[in-house]
Amino acid sequence: MRYSIVIHKDETSSYGVTAPDLPGCFSGSETLEGAYSAAQEAIEGHIRTLLMDGLPIPEATPLEVHRANEDYIDGIWGLVEVDQDFG
Repeated sequence: MRYSIVIHKDETSSYGVTAPDLPGCFSGSETLEGAYSAAQEAIEGHIRTLLMDGLPIPEATPLEVHRANEDYIDGIWGLVEVDQDFG
């Protein structure tokens, strides 16, 4: 499954990453490349936690839907491929 991520950065901060489909799932990195890796690790960890807690895994919303959200207007968008086979 591919989840949308939005990356934010201002002049005085590291890259911060949010996964809009997974409330509470976020990560960060000093580099843009690292932000993608950190996001994948965060999403996989978030999904593992949901599974351990017996909670449903949210479906991925199309990127275009998230891009229309004004909360993310200045973000850099990307997609992260996540293997949900944690068995």
